[in-house]
Amino acid sequence: MHPALVWARSGAMALSGPPGGTPRLAPAPLATRARALVAELARRSGSAELAALDGAALLGERAACLGLARRGRVAPGGSCRLLRAADGWLALNLPRADDRALLPAWLGEESPGADPWPAVQRGVAREAVAALVARARLLGLAAAPADAPEPSGCAWLRLAARGPRKRPAASARPLVVDLSSLWAGPLATHLLRSAGARVVKLESRARPDGARFGPRAFFDLLHAGKASVALDFDTREGRGALARLIEHADVVVEASRPRALAQLGIDANDWVAARPGRSWIALSGYGRREPEAGWVAFGDDAAAAAGLAAATGAPDSPLFCGDAIADPLTGMHAALAAWCSWRRGGGALLDLSLCSVVASVLAEGDARTGARVRRTRSGWEVATDAGTAPVAAPRARRPRGRARALGADTRRVLHELGAAC
Repeated sequence: MHPALVWARSGAMALSGPPGGTPRLAPAPLATRARALVAELARRSGSAELAALDGAALLGERAACLGLARRGRVAPGGSCRLLRAADGWLALNLPRADDRALLPAWLGEESPGADPWPAVQRGVAREAVAALVARARLLGLAAAPADAPEPSGCAWLRLAARGPRKRPAASARPLVVDLSSLWAGPLATHLLRSAGARVVKLESRARPDGARFGPRAFFDLLHAGKASVALDFDTREGRGALARLIEHADVVVEASRPRALAQLGIDANDWVAARPGRSWIALSGYGRREPEAGWVAFGDDAAAAAGLAAATGAPDSPLFCGDAIADPLTGMHAALAAWCSWRRGGGALLDLSLCSVVASVLAEGDARTGARVRRTRSGWEVATDAGTAPVAAPRARRPRGRARALGADTRRVLHELGAAC
């Protein structure tokens, strides 16, 4: 199928382009890649549940649960915006209350008020992109240049460390410990659960997954069927239980900066090397290498950093493409990488970044060739020589039950695994 038709049907195209205007074709086969990843995971795992799943539709599931729409230079979720600086464009994401508190230090002026964006745009317009982004990264703000993509792209996966391998039995089910939050990591472990893995979601009691406080339907969709363990990482007992729990894992999925894990006494390299067959899946904005390892990123700004916004609109007029699309794309890549690594005997620390995943798809070439968008009586459609497809609204599956309450399975899981104090 022409990639433009897959994109039209995915639900993500309806989220791309100016508000009220023509929805935009994706500049790369984003939906086609998503569909292929889920299909390949289904083939390798033999999962009938995954075989029935359209991976392309996963790109729009969060928007369907949250009721989001396309907003041009404002991301559908509302927290990220494309801003014109003195010499180009940048993406700035302010999803947390603490981010807004950092704006006076970033802009060098008084607090911008209840609605910070007018003052932010005025301040950004006076400075160069490079200086703004460098200062934002020092402060821990998610900001990135919205430049055109590099034609060569980059690899979406890096083998960061190697350990001893041990192939599992054909009938084995991996134990996956999920230390991640929000969307990319939880989607990866949701797909792994559908592939047959046993998944334990591990959270801090003091700072649980922020998605718990969002729409229940989306959280249930990603977390139903996972056990919930919550620990107090500020105590020696909590950190000890964390170490004992991941000691039993076949696969760990996390999305923390390395220094955050080091503060909990965890070193991914040592963990992979300690026992044969282990796989550690590290998700981040820009990868584990310094200085990128310390840069904060979320789905919308990381995609802009890869060049997606500039390619969707134009270098001098960028537009957001989809809803935080780097998140679900990275989650699907991570799920396939984790399953393949485990099946082949593990012994790997795999480094995936939101930015590199999107850049790798952009390097496949323009997916708009031979496609055009036109208005119909009922909305919009994409036409190609191979056929037509309506621009579908985002849609979400029905959750397969309710996610477990925070820490509901802590005592049971620690006891079963022999990880209790």
